[in-house]
Amino acid sequence: METKDYQKACLRTESTDFSAIKGRVTEENIRLLHAGIGLATESGEFLDALKKHVFYGKDLDKVNLMEECGDLMWYMSVALDALGYDYESVMSRNIEKLSARYKDGFTEDDAVNRNLGKERDILEKSH
Repeated sequence: METKDYQKACLRTESTDFSAIKGRVTEENIRLLHAGIGLATESGEFLDALKKHVFYGKDLDKVNLMEECGDLMWYMSVALDALGYDYESVMSRNIEKLSARYKDGFTEDDAVNRNLGKERDILEKSH
């Protein structure tokens, strides 16, 4: 396949109904988009530091990794606030979900054979 043909085929499936998007531009969605972009960016910076250590032999810069974790937490705080959650409720639900998934600790079988309905029920119940 020629690159120009590939690009043309890709653009045929691009969503271009921007009038529909305008109806979904809410303050909440803008905040979530900001948080999502920030989380992706900071995750990339965290991974880049690990890549440089593992593949390029640079010293592992734990201070930089800690800083990236702090940046990730900042963006996570924005996302949680926009969604109406706090760290405590999310952490509690996450541990309850993982406890249901891994009753006796991690196993590969439990990781693959998950009861997604049960996990969703745990996540949806109010605390």
